[in-house]
Amino acid sequence: MQRLLLAVVVVLAALLLARDPYVDKADAFFLDWLLRNTPASGDHAPLTVVEIGGGPTAETQPNQQAPVNSPESRSSAGAVSPLEFALFFQGILEFKPTVVAVEPPLKWRERDKNQEQVFLDQAMRVPKLLLSAELTSTPDPDAPPAEIPGFPHVSGRRGDLPTFTGIQRQPDEDLRLISTIGYVNLPDEATTRVPLLFNYRGEVIPAFALQAFLTWARIPMSEVQIEIGSHIALPGGHKIPINWDGTLMVNPNWSKLGRRFALNELLLLAQQRQKNPALESLHEDLILARTPSNLLAPADVFAATIATLQSNHFVRRVSLLFDGAVVLFIALLASRAVRASRIDLVLGLIAFTAAYCLIAFTVMARYTIWVPGLVPLGTAWLLGLLAFVWKRPKHRAEATEIAVSPPAP
Repeated sequence: MQRLLLAVVVVLAALLLARDPYVDKADAFFLDWLLRNTPASGDHAPLTVVEIGGGPTAETQPNQQAPVNSPESRSSAGAVSPLEFALFFQGILEFKPTVVAVEPPLKWRERDKNQEQVFLDQAMRVPKLLLSAELTSTPDPDAPPAEIPGFPHVSGRRGDLPTFTGIQRQPDEDLRLISTIGYVNLPDEATTRVPLLFNYRGEVIPAFALQAFLTWARIPMSEVQIEIGSHIALPGGHKIPINWDGTLMVNPNWSKLGRRFALNELLLLAQQRQKNPALESLHEDLILARTPSNLLAPADVFAATIATLQSNHFVRRVSLLFDGAVVLFIALLASRAVRASRIDLVLGLIAFTAAYCLIAFTVMARYTIWVPGLVPLGTAWLLGLLAFVWKRPKHRAEATEIAVSPPAP
């Protein structure tokens, strides 16, 4: 009876954990850990990332570094001259690309203004050019509000989407006339949850990664159906799962499914284009130019998001039936846990935790499905704690009567 009571306590504790709002935050940490340590697997994504420059991401004062998550650290166009970008366009145009996206907002230093026309002449040759800009929630009150077209078919609550009322940085008017604009605002430490949608003055607009994908896939915004908190429906029956805040779960390592070149490598390949048949498909790729602060930095979040959208292979949560099955399995172990020795109990908990994490890695790597961490592991360790202090049954040796034979006469 006491063992049954222990099993009931374990099940009730698991239900309380599942209803706690802090459990979702803890599972988010577990999911981030899974995604960061799960290698990319799958077919090649039609994405080519070109790294331009490797110096500081923004101009700073002497002996001062830009913060890692500041807007300046995410935009290094100020440290790269227009001539370097012009060389990039000249080299990539040898492969006749359809879509070229530039990740950092283009704002030149005063000393590089004389090179701006050279950049503009090359940029005008790109068939579809996507440039980036940054939104703000505290715009200049004297500046007139900019009009940004939004998706016409949107349902669901918009209050959880990142909300902005103005534009903080954007390309000059000459560049805006020959390009499409995407917005690169990211929350702090955004690596696995990347925003696809923003709320701009009541309109739902695409973020940079979604705009790049729609431009590459030739999907107009009028053909996109959005249900906030559920999915983004595309022509052909494809759906992109999104959270209530318009974010997409992304494996940061998925950017490795695309090709990656430095600017010098691209210029060399442009000269040897006829000698390398493997580069014939480059014109079908989405070309993404970025200016990282460190060429050895982890995979870029925008490249990983675009590769995820192109592959149509999204990270999803396992069914809730899995949670119930694991909790019931742990509850069934209650009768064995109270009878096991304390050393065996601790070793069993460690083995269960290691086996569960291994299963989580395997399911994520093969099927891009993530399993919860806190409820199953927390329930198992709660059972272990209760069983550890549980009073062990005493094993009484049964007395045996030994018949003594009478002495021989």
